[in-house]
Amino acid sequence: MNIKVGRAESAAIANLRDLYRQEADCQVVRDSFLVRGFADAYVIRVDGRVGGYALVANKHVENRLIEFYVLPSLRHRASALFREALFVSRAGQIEAQTNIPLPAAMLREFATDIGTEHILFMDHVPTSLASNRADFRRSTGSDRTDSDWVLELDGETVASGGFLCHYNPPYADVYMEVKLAWRKQGFGSYLVQELKRVCLEAGKRPAARCDPENDASRRTLERAGFVVAGALLAGKVSANAIAAGI
Repeated sequence: MNIKVGRAESAAIANLRDLYRQEADCQVVRDSFLVRGFADAYVIRVDGRVGGYALVANKHVENRLIEFYVLPSLRHRASALFREALFVSRAGQIEAQTNIPLPAAMLREFATDIGTEHILFMDHVPTSLASNRADFRRSTGSDRTDSDWVLELDGETVASGGFLCHYNPPYADVYMEVKLAWRKQGFGSYLVQELKRVCLEAGKRPAARCDPENDASRRTLERAGFVVAGALLAGKVSANAIAAGI
C-alpha cells in the first residue's frame, strides 16, 4: 500500500467532508475553520486514489490536527494513514470529539497529555421552565449587547444570549450570559430554553458547550433540556507513536 499525503485546496476534499459530517451526525466544533482560512487541508491518497483527508489548524489552535477522515474501505489502515498525515503536516497536537469515533481513536493512539477542553451538549428534551416574570425579546441598540436576544425584568436587562450558525448545518451553538446580580435565580435556564425554541423555529438543531470546570453553566444547560453528548479533547503528538510506524 502506497500512502501519499499532500496539501490541497478545500474543493479537493469537499465531498469527503460531507461524508465526515454525515457520519458524525453531531455539531462539529471546528467545522468553519477551513472556509475561514484557519486550517490547512491535506489530502490522503492510497495507491494513487483519494482515500481521506486531514485538517491542521493554522490559527487559534495553531499546528493542531483538528479533523481526520478516511473512507470506510480503508479504516483497517487508519493508523498508518493518520501517522503519515502527522508526519507530513508536522502537527504538534491532536484534538478530537469523543462523539466522533475515528478521530477519537486516533487521539488515544497517537497523543499524550490528553485533556478536556470543552464539554459538548446536544438537545434532548423540551422544557417548560417559568419565566420568573422576565420577558424574552430581541435585543435593540439600547440594550448595549452584541447578543440577539435578552431577558428583561422590570425594565432591566438581566441576561442575554443567542445562537451561532457557522457550524455544520443544521447545528447551531447556543450561548448565554446572566448578569452577576441575577444569577442562581433560574434566569439562565429559562433563557436557554427560549433560545432553543427560536433556534428550532429557525430550522436549526441546538447544541452547546461549556468549559469542563464550569459547573454552573453545565447545570444551567441541563435544566434547559440539554444532555452531555461528548467532550472536546486535545493532546500532544507522541513522538514514539509516530516513530513506531516508520
